[in-house]
Amino acid sequence: MGPGTLNQVLQYLPAMADPNLLVGMDSADDAGVYRLTEELALIQTVDFFTPVVDDPYLYGQIAAANALSDVYAMGGRPLTAMNIVAFPSKKVDTTVLGEILRGGADKILEAGAVLVGGHSIDDEEPKYGLAVTGIVHPDRIVTNCGARPGDKLVLTKPLGIGIITTAIKAEMATGELEQEVSRWMATLNREAAAAMAATGVHACTDITGFGLLGHGLEMARGSGVDLVIDAGAIPVLPQVLELAAMGLIPGGAYNNRRYVEADIDIAAGVPEALQDVLYDPQTSGGLLIAVAAEKAAGLMAALKERGVSAARLIGEVQSGRGRILVQSGR
Repeated sequence: MGPGTLNQVLQYLPAMADPNLLVGMDSADDAGVYRLTEELALIQTVDFFTPVVDDPYLYGQIAAANALSDVYAMGGRPLTAMNIVAFPSKKVDTTVLGEILRGGADKILEAGAVLVGGHSIDDEEPKYGLAVTGIVHPDRIVTNCGARPGDKLVLTKPLGIGIITTAIKAEMATGELEQEVSRWMATLNREAAAAMAATGVHACTDITGFGLLGHGLEMARGSGVDLVIDAGAIPVLPQVLELAAMGLIPGGAYNNRRYVEADIDIAAGVPEALQDVLYDPQTSGGLLIAVAAEKAAGLMAALKERGVSAARLIGEVQSGRGRILVQSGR
């Protein structure tokens, strides 16, 4: 579902008023947060989708990593997870489902969480994901609404996942490229979140279906600032620009562009293929972090120490009214 459609639907829901609801539907954050005590709050999120790779075990890993990411983006630690399954059991051997669930379970264990159950239905197309509960101290919640003028912007994973998975479906991606993108999608944002928590940051969101510009705009609007992004500093997966130039663009990228482009100013020198990458929907993408300028070097050092090798400084925050400015960069 595109961001425009989602916002239209949400207007039908009643307002939720509770003094312990610390993060709810009134913002575009990655998860909800509910305070239990003065020192403990629950993070709750859910995510699932259709297969993005052919290997069922790998698909389970990717779907689980994607769902767990929302807890990391809020500064929390995953605690429990429940499977969400739709599967054509009368058409596809259930050993395939077993491999999907095994992949998800292994990723849950890697995150240090526990699987406590789930729910399944028969459906024409496989779908898998998780409902995840995490924990965080109420004073250490990281939302996407806290970016401040002068902050530096850090992106922890390269872009181009949607373009490559589109190429895979079109049988125009090499096996090596498929392995590379699968590795990134199955990588937890745990280490990036740990570096973020150790440093102290102002805002964070994970980059998923709305792309860098869609999720970045949510941060800009929620924080009441403008984001200035250096197009030349954006980390991009191998062969992505070539595939984008060939027209292998997922439909979600066009939806993202239509919804947010009125609030995006892109310099004339930014190539069209790179613009497509900025709108590209990601599956289990990285974290976009706003950190005080004086802490940026420390965050980058912490990310490197924890093996988050693709992290890059990609821009900064300035005073504004909820827009993104993309500069041509180097």
